[in-house]
Amino acid sequence: MEASIILKKYFPNISDFKIIPIENGLINTTFLVEENSGQKKYILQKINTSIFKNPKAIVENHCTINNLLQQNGYTKQRVEIYNNSYGELITLSETGNAWRLMSFIENSTTLLKVSDTKTVEKIAAAFSEFYKFINQNPLPLQEVLPNFLDFDLRMKDFFWALEHGNPSFIAKAQPAIEFIKTQINLPNQWIDWQKKLSLPNRIIHADPKISNILLDKHENPICIIDLDTVMNGTLLYDFGDMVRSYTNKLEEDNPKNIDNFDSEIFLALKHGFLQHLENVLEKIELDNMDYAAQIVIYIQAVRFLTDYLNGSVYYTIQRENHNLERAINQINLLKGLQQFLQK
Repeated sequence: MEASIILKKYFPNISDFKIIPIENGLINTTFLVEENSGQKKYILQKINTSIFKNPKAIVENHCTINNLLQQNGYTKQRVEIYNNSYGELITLSETGNAWRLMSFIENSTTLLKVSDTKTVEKIAAAFSEFYKFINQNPLPLQEVLPNFLDFDLRMKDFFWALEHGNPSFIAKAQPAIEFIKTQINLPNQWIDWQKKLSLPNRIIHADPKISNILLDKHENPICIIDLDTVMNGTLLYDFGDMVRSYTNKLEEDNPKNIDNFDSEIFLALKHGFLQHLENVLEKIELDNMDYAAQIVIYIQAVRFLTDYLNGSVYYTIQRENHNLERAINQINLLKGLQQFLQK
């Protein structure tokens, strides 16, 4: 097994360790490495280089964030990345795969879904604190996902798929396509801000979903994880993505035509997000949080729909209509949010 070969680059006597697959990741391939004595544990991970084409950049960005947190007096735990026996943060296999070894946070758990407003507020406040600390003296980060926040490109990709995508998929997706078209002007203000560089440039996590924060047994946040996507951008994106992730009453691929937006979670999330940032964010950020939530949900629906029309070449699917179901779910979420905001 390649994981065993890689582990030897960190520990000469790998017979002292057990390597246990962790199968809940969607992008990278992850293993728990545990000493037979049970004293120490680590996370060994093969980076998906089809998505992260510069693995060295993501680990160096990770280290930059850890250094900023340490320098600024951040008190929550941090995931550390270890050098191999050659002093390298990335270990390459003979087949060219990129691996890394990271610290394991003991006595921690993650959530995939939460309906308790108190827990949501605590999680949002923990991300808020994280953002405050990494933006006290921010540094430029290496680009790991080119054009990730380019919403103008997302829309152009959508229209290209409408012209060149699978005709049968286009026919099946007509109701979703028509909704996207009815909201076609929604991202215009955001795209204009991006072109004019109007939004404050900050360090963001770019994937602040609930499962990317570790909690103790009382569901108190103890560590922000998965820093692979950290980048320079707008915090409005992260807030919008938290709304998209946290307020959905259904699983992300459930297309059931109901109001799947949880307004109580939304209000708790907003309150927690502002806990450490209310005096940090500029007026354009504070005034457009609700707009950001709509935009991020809308663009995610566009991305799922675009991938569906193109034959599902980006997102992993379990069935032919999986990405269409995801798009419909996001559309329903957006409808619920917009109805709430109009009250």
